[in-house]
Amino acid sequence: MSIEEAQKKVDEWIRSTGKGYFSELTNLAVLTEEVGELARIFARTYGNQVAKPGDMRHSISEELGDILWVTLCLANQTGTDLTKALTDGLQKRLTRDAHRFDQ
Repeated sequence: MSIEEAQKKVDEWIRSTGKGYFSELTNLAVLTEEVGELARIFARTYGNQVAKPGDMRHSISEELGDILWVTLCLANQTGTDLTKALTDGLQKRLTRDAHRFDQ
C-alpha cells in the first residue's frame, strides 16, 4: 500500500466508522502516548530497565503501527501530503547530509 492509499484508507475509516477525527491537539497527545509506549518496550528490550508484569503486552510492530495510524490522521487533518513530505525529507538528507559522516 502506498502512503497516499494509507492516508485515504484512514480517512475513509475515520469518517465512516470512527465518526470523525479527534482534534489535532488530542491526536498529538495520542501520538505522544504511542511513542511513550514504544519507548517503554525499547527501554525494557534494549535498555537497562527490567520489564514488570504487563510492560511487554504489546509488540514493537503494534506500537509502530499505532504511531503510523495517528501520524496519518494528523497528516489528513492538516492537509499534509505525506508522500511529498517523505520525498522532500529524503531529498534534504541526500543533499544536505551527503558528506556529513565522511571522515
